[in-house]
Amino acid sequence: MSDSNTTDFTNPSTFILLGIPGLEVAHIWISIPFFTMYIIAILGNFTILFIVKRELSLHGPMYYFLCMLAITDLVLSTSIMPKTLSIFWFNSRNIDFSACLAQMYFLHCFSVMESGIFVAMAFDRYVAICHPLRHSTILTNPVVAKIFLAVVLRGGIFVLPYLLLARRWPYCSNKIISHTHCEHMAVVKLACADTHLSSYYGLFVLFSVIGLDVFFITVSYIQILRAIFSLPTKDAQLKTLGTCSSHFCAILAFYISALFSSLTYRFGHNVDQHFHVLIANVYLLVPPMINPIIYGVRTKQIWDRLLRLFTHKGT
Repeated sequence: MSDSNTTDFTNPSTFILLGIPGLEVAHIWISIPFFTMYIIAILGNFTILFIVKRELSLHGPMYYFLCMLAITDLVLSTSIMPKTLSIFWFNSRNIDFSACLAQMYFLHCFSVMESGIFVAMAFDRYVAICHPLRHSTILTNPVVAKIFLAVVLRGGIFVLPYLLLARRWPYCSNKIISHTHCEHMAVVKLACADTHLSSYYGLFVLFSVIGLDVFFITVSYIQILRAIFSLPTKDAQLKTLGTCSSHFCAILAFYISALFSSLTYRFGHNVDQHFHVLIANVYLLVPPMINPIIYGVRTKQIWDRLLRLFTHKGT
C-alpha cells in the first residue's frame, strides 16, 4: 500500500459503523421491523423465564435448557440492537474500539453458546424418548449445571482468539465498518496486515464447533425418530413427535440463518453489501424473536401456564 493509506493505529480510538450501506435513506423505515422484532424477543424471552421460575412443575432439565436459551437470546439481540437503533434513529455511528471488540466477543461467544444449548436440548429429548425411565437419573440438576458450565466455557474459550487477534492487528486510517455492528470479519477487513489467520480460525470455529454440533444433533434425532416410529400406535407416534417439534423448528431457524449469513459473508463476493448486512441482522434477530413463540405455542405446559397467568389477571 502507499503511505497515504497505511497510517496505522495499533489501537484506534473509534470505529465508524455505517449501518446498512446503500440504504441509509431508508434507515428510519428499516428500524420499524427491527425494533418490533427486538421488543418481541425481549418480552417473549422474559416471559419464558418468568413462567419457568414461577411454576415449580416446570423445574426440570428441558425447561432449564429453555431458560438458558432465553438468556442467550436476550444477550445476543441486546448486544447489537441498541447500537443499531441509535444508528438508524440518531445517526450515532461512532463506537469505541474497546466497545467494538466487546460487542464482537459477546456476539460470537453467545452464538457458540446457543449452538451448544441446542445440542444439550437434543440430548435431553434423546434421553426422554429413548430412555424415559432413566431420564431423571441421567439428567439430574448437577449434571444440567455441568452441561451449562461446559457450554459457557466452550463459547468463551473458542471465541477468545477472535478478540486477541483483533487487538493484535494494526489498523489502517480507514476506520469505517460497513455494518450495523462489529461483526468479526467486518472488523478484520480493516486491518493493515495479513489477516488470513483470523479468517482461517473463523472457518475452523464454524465447521468444527457448529459442524460438530449439527452432527451430534442429527445423530440424536436419528435415534429419536427410530424410537418414535417403533411405537405401536400412530397416536403415540404423533404425540411423542410433538414433544420434539418445537426444538426442531428452533434448530432450523438458528442453523439455517447462521450458516447462510457466515458463508455469504465469506464467499458471496458478488452479493450486494446491504444484503450481507440485512442477513446478518436477520440471523441475530429472528431466532431470539421466534424461539419463545415456538416454545410458548407448541409446548403445552408453557402455553397452559401462560393462559392461566392471563386468565387470573383478568379475573
